[in-house]
Amino acid sequence: MPDKIRQPQNGEYKAQLAQARLVWRTTFAEDNNERFSTVQKFVDSEIIRNMVPYTPMRGGYLMKSAVLGTKIGSGHIFYASPYARFQYYGFVMVSRTTGSPYARHGESKVLTHRKLNYSKTRHPKAQRLWFEVMKQDKKAVIMRGAQKIANKGK
Repeated sequence: MPDKIRQPQNGEYKAQLAQARLVWRTTFAEDNNERFSTVQKFVDSEIIRNMVPYTPMRGGYLMKSAVLGTKIGSGHIFYASPYARFQYYGFVMVSRTTGSPYARHGESKVLTHRKLNYSKTRHPKAQRLWFEVMKQDKKAVIMRGAQKIANKGK
């Protein structure tokens, strides 16, 4: 979970021509931590939901692994699938010993410069860097939703 807000200190600020005193409401941190936590949960959920059409899909495990691997509200999206990283960056990985895309259990693979070809059958928008593409398309919508939640109860 992202760091909680600590209660800011009251303070005096002086400049050559003026002086100001900033006094924080004593419940500032308590009031805002809950609201910000709710906003973060919304943002995390919306990111995962909105990435679906851009995520490559054969059996669906890659998409499910984002839900299984992410603690909603943490501010971090984590894919639990072992192949998520190379799928995301979009380059073929091969066995160190055979050069085949298939490797023995426990054998590490090396990255090639060959781009992956994504099937568009189930997700026509599937592509590499799907978070970045989704963000370009949906950022404003997610931000508006987060703003609505942040402004509730004010």
